[in-house]
Amino acid sequence: MITLFSDSLSISPYVFSSFISLREKGLPFELVFVDLEKGEQHAGTFQDASLTSRVPALHDGAIAISESSAIVEYLDEAYPAPAHAALLPRSLADRARARQLMAWMRSDLMALRDERPTTTMFLERAKAPLTKAGEEAAAKLVRVADAALPSGKTSLFDAYSIVDSELAFMLHRLLLNGHDVPAKVRAFAEAQWRRPSVAEYVARERPGANL
Repeated sequence: MITLFSDSLSISPYVFSSFISLREKGLPFELVFVDLEKGEQHAGTFQDASLTSRVPALHDGAIAISESSAIVEYLDEAYPAPAHAALLPRSLADRARARQLMAWMRSDLMALRDERPTTTMFLERAKAPLTKAGEEAAAKLVRVADAALPSGKTSLFDAYSIVDSELAFMLHRLLLNGHDVPAKVRAFAEAQWRRPSVAEYVARERPGANL
């Protein structure tokens, strides 16, 4: 049995990526919640297994991995296509582009992540307008999404990949908080949000939500 360790509120974009990856692969798994506010990520058994004391962490038998990008790579190699759905594109160039976008979303757009955190997606909507830095980050996100997305498509590549879900998640920081997004980008994000694996995660019950 595979175990996925998640934040207790189910609002982490990195847990989201790992959860969607497991669902898309069709792999049975147990979801175990770690209360970050209580510091459970630093408990001895979890800390020893996760190495970095962060969620998500994945246990697959004797293998323990943390960091969502590493989890995606592991699952795609340990449970490859065609027996299981691919998480990354098949062609070398497209896989490189997917990894580029995944790395970028984890390391850039800090102002947008600060001003439209995942709490505003799942618990309570943002009340303050974006600052100039937030607006610049939002504009960059939309520009990159528009440039990367082929016209008339609702996937970045020839078939679904995990980066589709990750980009849609980032764009919903804007969409769910009422920001205008170009029609092409909105159609992509909303189509991905309806994907069964994504819809299941979004619909999870979250204590304290006030939407």
